[in-house]
Amino acid sequence: MNPKSPLHALAVAACALPLAATAQTSQSAQAPASVSQLQNIVVTPARIEQPENNAIGDVTVIDSQELQQAGQSSLAEVLAQHHGIETYNSGGPQTTTGVFLRGANANQTLVLVDGLRINQAASGGVNWNAIDPSTIDRIEIVRGAASSLYGSDAIGGVINIITKKSGEDRPLSAFGNIGLGSYSTFKSSVGLSGASDGWDYGISASLADSSGFNSIASPDTSKDSDGYTQRSLSASLGYRWRPGHHIGFTAYDGYTHADTDAYLASLDPAYAVTRQQIYAITSTDDITDYWQSVLRFGFTRESVDGSDSGSIGSLQRNYSWQNNLKLAPGQNVSLILERREERISGDTAYDNDARNTNSAGLIYRGDFGAHHVQASVRNDNISGYGNETTGGLAYDIDIDNAWRVGVAGSTGFKAPSFNDLYYPALYSPYYNYESNPDLKPEKSRNVEASLRYQTETTKLGLVVYQNKIRDLIDGNACKTYDAFGFCALNSPENVNAATIRGITLTGEQRFGATTVRASADFSNPRDDETGNQLSRRARQVYRLNADHRIAHWTLGAEYMFVGRRYDDAANQNSLGGYGLVNLTANYDFTKNVSVQVRWNNVLNKDYVNALYFAPYSYNTPGSNVFVNLAWRM
Repeated sequence: MNPKSPLHALAVAACALPLAATAQTSQSAQAPASVSQLQNIVVTPARIEQPENNAIGDVTVIDSQELQQAGQSSLAEVLAQHHGIETYNSGGPQTTTGVFLRGANANQTLVLVDGLRINQAASGGVNWNAIDPSTIDRIEIVRGAASSLYGSDAIGGVINIITKKSGEDRPLSAFGNIGLGSYSTFKSSVGLSGASDGWDYGISASLADSSGFNSIASPDTSKDSDGYTQRSLSASLGYRWRPGHHIGFTAYDGYTHADTDAYLASLDPAYAVTRQQIYAITSTDDITDYWQSVLRFGFTRESVDGSDSGSIGSLQRNYSWQNNLKLAPGQNVSLILERREERISGDTAYDNDARNTNSAGLIYRGDFGAHHVQASVRNDNISGYGNETTGGLAYDIDIDNAWRVGVAGSTGFKAPSFNDLYYPALYSPYYNYESNPDLKPEKSRNVEASLRYQTETTKLGLVVYQNKIRDLIDGNACKTYDAFGFCALNSPENVNAATIRGITLTGEQRFGATTVRASADFSNPRDDETGNQLSRRARQVYRLNADHRIAHWTLGAEYMFVGRRYDDAANQNSLGGYGLVNLTANYDFTKNVSVQVRWNNVLNKDYVNALYFAPYSYNTPGSNVFVNLAWRM
C-alpha cells in the first residue's frame, strides 16, 4: 500500500500529535496519581476462581481493553504479542492459522471457549479466523503440559477464550465500535451487559469486511486480492435464583467467508467458509458452606466448506460435573467427572466417525502462609482406544512480599485425530495413503522453574522449562518403498521424539504516566533423532512495547523480533528473521467517546512465516492502518 495514502497520513498525525501536548500546562502533563489496580480473577490454572497473582504457573491474562484496541489484528496476532507464543498463517488473518505455545505443535495446545474445547476433531487444529477479538471479554493462557487438568491436546498448554463477564451485580454498560482501515477493511461491533436483581445478561455482535491482499506469491495462482467477510455473535443470560445458586446460558456463533487461492489459477475463484458455534448451560450451586457443585452441558460445532476441498466438520458434546470442596482455610480440592462425545460430519466417509471419552480428575490447591501447592491427576478413557493417566505437581514459596520462587512438573498427551486414525484409504498411480488405527498417543513430560518479583510499579519474571515429547505423529510418513526407492504407501506413524528447552524473561515497569513491557524467549525446539530445529519455530523472539499518557492522549509503540526458522522438518527451507514496528494512538474526546489508531508494520517489512511450496511463500500484510471510533457507557 502507498505509504503516502490518506490513512497513513492520518496515522502519522495521530501518533505525533501527543508530542505537541507536552507544551500544555504542567498540570495537564503531570502523571495521574498511582492507584491500586484490581487483581484479575483467573479460572483456567486450577479450574476454580483465584486472583491472578496467586495462580501457580506461567499464566497470562489478556484483558478486554487490549482486545478492544486490536484494530484489524486477528486473534492470533493479539496472542503473538505475548511471551511464549508464535503464529503462522497461509496468507492473511482469514486463512488457516497455527499457534505455537512454548514451541509445541499447533495441534498440541488445547483451546477453550468459556471452558469448552474447540479443537477440531478431524485434525486437532483451531478455527482461529472464526473468532473476533471484539466479542471477547478476556483470554487466559496457561503454559506447560496441562492434561491432568483438561485432558487430551494440552501438551503445550491451554488457551481459554472467555466471552462473558462476571455475574456479580453491575450497572448496564454498552459499547460500540466502527472503523476503517487498509485493504478496504471495515469493522464494527456493538454490545451491552449488566447484572441486577439476580439476573445477568450480555450480548455483543460484530461485522467485518475486507478486500484483503493476494495470499500466495506464486506464478501458478491468481494475482487477485483475497478478501473476507466475518460476523460473530456472543450472548449470555443467567439468573441467581437464590444466594449461592446460579444457572447460566452462553452462546457464541462465528462465521467467516474467505477468498483463497487455488493450486492453479484456472481453478479460481476459490473460497472457504468457516463456522464455529459454542453453546453451554451451567448450574453453579453452593450445596453447603464447604461444597460447591458445578454441573454443565455444552456442545461445539465447527465446519469448513471449501470450493476445492469439500466439507468437513465435527460436533462435540461435553457433560461435566465439578465438585469444589473446602477442606480447611486455604485448602481446596476439586473432583471432576466429564464425558465428551465426538462426531465427524461432511463429504468424507471416515472408517469410524464417532468416539467417546470418559474422564475423572482430582485437583488439590493449598496455601500455607508463604507456601503454595497444587497437585492434579486425571484419567481419560477413550472408546476403542484405551486409558491415559496424567498428573501434575507444583510448589511456590514466597521469599518475601515481592519475591516468589516455584518449581513444577506435569505430563500431557494428545490422542491421535480422526484423520490419523480413520481417514479412508486413497489409491492412485501417483499417491497411496492409508490411515493407521494402531497409532499411540503423543506424550510429554514438562518440568520448569520460575522466579517472580512484583511490586505496585514493577513486575519481573524468569521461567526455565523443558518439555520432552515422545511418539510424535508424522501424518504423512512413508510406510513402504517400491523397488526403485520411491515411496509406495504413505501412512501416519509414531516416528520420533522432540525436546523443547527454553528460558523466558519478562518485565513491566510503570514510570508515572509511562508503562514499559518487555519479554525475551530463548528456546531450543529440537527433533531428538535428527537434531533439526522444529519447523516454523524460532530460537529467539523479543518483544518490547510502551505507552505514555499525555492529557487526553495515549501514545503507544510495539516492537517484535522473530529469529530465523525453517519451514520443513529437514531444515532445507529457511525463513529469515524479521522485526515489526507498530504504533498506536488513542484520544479521549469524553469519558465515553474515543478514537483509536493502529498502524501495523510501520516500516513496511517484507517477511514470511510460512511457505506455500518452496520457493514460493504465503504473503503477509504490509504497512497497514486502522482507525476506530469507540463509544463506551
